[in-house]
Amino acid sequence: MPQVTYIQFDGSKQTVDVPVGENVMRGALYNGIDGIAGECGGAPSCATCHCYVDDAWTAKVGGPDGDVEAELLEAAAAEIKATSRLSCQIVMSEALDGLVVHLPETQY
Repeated sequence: MPQVTYIQFDGSKQTVDVPVGENVMRGALYNGIDGIAGECGGAPSCATCHCYVDDAWTAKVGGPDGDVEAELLEAAAAEIKATSRLSCQIVMSEALDGLVVHLPETQY
């Protein structure tokens, strides 16, 4: 099963298994990882699952998946960076095994 490492704003890390076909947001929620709220359940409609894809993974993950994600990111509470994504829109595959995402200081 692919793994994702979530790095908190303070630098602490947690690596968990996230099944193929599941999204990075649910991987965090199902494993009790703080820093991702996911209030809309992955609709996407809230931007409370904002994350920064690690530089080493940006080419594989890609940028925002369409206009809806890009527009929601503009409303995110934390600074938007070139590597910003909504974690509900990153669907796990074997190719993403080892993915690293950084969590912002706040989602609100």
